[in-house]
Amino acid sequence: MFFSFIALSEKYDYLSEAFRTAYRWLRDNDVKNMVPGRYPILGEDIYASVQQYETVPEGSKRFEAHDLFFDVQYMVSGREYFGVAKREGLHVTERREENDVCFFEEPELPGRVLLTEGDLIVVEPEEAHRPGCVAGEPMQVKKVVIKVRK
Repeated sequence: MFFSFIALSEKYDYLSEAFRTAYRWLRDNDVKNMVPGRYPILGEDIYASVQQYETVPEGSKRFEAHDLFFDVQYMVSGREYFGVAKREGLHVTERREENDVCFFEEPELPGRVLLTEGDLIVVEPEEAHRPGCVAGEPMQVKKVVIKVRK
């Protein structure tokens, strides 16, 4: 899965060596059996975060975005709704520069994508996203988020 808007599809090269490194790491590692934690791939420029959590109702999560990194989010197991919105025009409610994350008020018309086992989505710094939302019933999810420096 690749999700973007046309201006960004021409701005970024999603098959650059940095992204290929991320995709190879997902393919070449046994992510199903990895314990949650941070895994270096290419210093501080590309690293993976293996996560396990239970999905929650959309209303209990906020939209977020990152200034310095792309997110390559890969669903190892489970399913979730993944909220998507253009960042432009959204009101920032909180910024945590030390973690490269800012949070936004609810967009007027947010979108969402259903992510299931094996799905991958690349999120640009210009996009806001809301991961981890219930799709049907709450469930345990295992996901790998690879950070790729912009």
